[in-house]
Amino acid sequence: MDPRLPSAARVHLIGICGSGMATLAALLKRKGLEVSGSDQDVYPPMSDFLAEEGIGVLTGYAPEHITTDLDLVVVGNAISRGNVELEEVLNRKIRYCSLPEVLRDTFLWRSRSIVVAGTHGKTTTTSLIGWMLTHAGRDPSVFVGGIARNFGNAGSSYRLGGGTDFVIEGDEYDSAFFDRTAKFLKYLPDVAVINNVEFDHADIYENFDAVMLAFRRLVNLVPRRGLLLVGGDSAGARDASTRAVSRVETFGTSAGLDWEADQAESQGGVTRFHVRRRGAPFGEFEVPLLGAHNVRNALAAIAVATEAGLSPATIATALRAFAGVKRRLEIVGTADGVTVFDDFAHHPTAIAETLAGLRTSNPTARIWAVFEPRSASSCRRVFQDDFARAFNSADQVLIAPVFRSALPEPERLSVPQLVRDVSDRGSPARAASIDAIVQIIVDEHRPGDLVVIMSNGGFGGIHGKLLTALTSLRAR
Repeated sequence: MDPRLPSAARVHLIGICGSGMATLAALLKRKGLEVSGSDQDVYPPMSDFLAEEGIGVLTGYAPEHITTDLDLVVVGNAISRGNVELEEVLNRKIRYCSLPEVLRDTFLWRSRSIVVAGTHGKTTTTSLIGWMLTHAGRDPSVFVGGIARNFGNAGSSYRLGGGTDFVIEGDEYDSAFFDRTAKFLKYLPDVAVINNVEFDHADIYENFDAVMLAFRRLVNLVPRRGLLLVGGDSAGARDASTRAVSRVETFGTSAGLDWEADQAESQGGVTRFHVRRRGAPFGEFEVPLLGAHNVRNALAAIAVATEAGLSPATIATALRAFAGVKRRLEIVGTADGVTVFDDFAHHPTAIAETLAGLRTSNPTARIWAVFEPRSASSCRRVFQDDFARAFNSADQVLIAPVFRSALPEPERLSVPQLVRDVSDRGSPARAASIDAIVQIIVDEHRPGDLVVIMSNGGFGGIHGKLLTALTSLRAR
């Protein structure tokens, strides 16, 4: 942000109800700016979040929302030419920018930026690092793409602290209609974490090479005195780091890495593991998360916390007190002996790792995987074969219709083919509507079943519908 802007500048956000935009709005308000915003679809949870933050939201887009007293307009990356507010901004030459630009210019030039990137694990790793530094009294600022339960009374997607560290989730998605480059390229990384790199966001990246180019550019931004932490179990992450100028440290569960986790054991929702640093014992840790992917996430956070000067004992205490992130294998309720989980997984690898982690911790339970192909990538046929392998750890698989049904048929994920392929691999699969999915589970469930509902959206309120239907069985 231009330093000449007054401290009480008026800022308007077009598309304010996106999770990142709503979080930015709250940060700017806490910074002392006057904030407003508009969105076509105003609904929970972000509408509730903004109301709690005291930020007014205008429903729908209208030219009159762009008032004459605005100092800056932030344009969300879901906004495109033709939006009447954007057209008003362009016509009147009102100063505008993207979300990552305003984050950089308002907060990051004077901070130590700890940027967490990668195809998977960004939200959990960012939350872990932010919590560790908070627990240690470092008073960091945090910007995360989810609701971290350790921040605020009911959890929050941000924290504005007085310390020098700013921990930020580095999203590789594009920045705005006028800037199709990755958001993380604006975040001035002093410390960068690349958990893993796989093909994703098929709506904006043509192929894996295009994704790799974005991560290589991120690597090139880390200063010589900085640190790049690379997921050594990911071939893509290792390849992205080859031209780094900064120090590089690797982490993962493979042998020969700078930070190595082994002897992982999960029980009762907690995973315990040992850490070695450059071959020497570093400590024993436990985290209330499941799965090898979360061991890697925790290991990355341990490495960052060590770089920040935290002791192994402080790190271990903070890890044990981590409260998790909403929608990351979150238990939303139990009814008639069935435990229902909500999980954000929508990429084949994330689905596979989530289910594998749950299976390891619950070896004898029957696991239902309920999946909605909703994200711009999961709706596409490019992931057809990968999805067929993603459900191996489930006992029953129920697949909802493709959310983006307007995609051309040759590009659209084939649910019938996916059902056949998953069933052929040994996990019985069925295609069904939301209401039919609820009825199938109601009819066929038994005590001790685990139901994992996976979507990056609201999934038609299926979580509540299922719990209500199961609860009603006891009242009969």
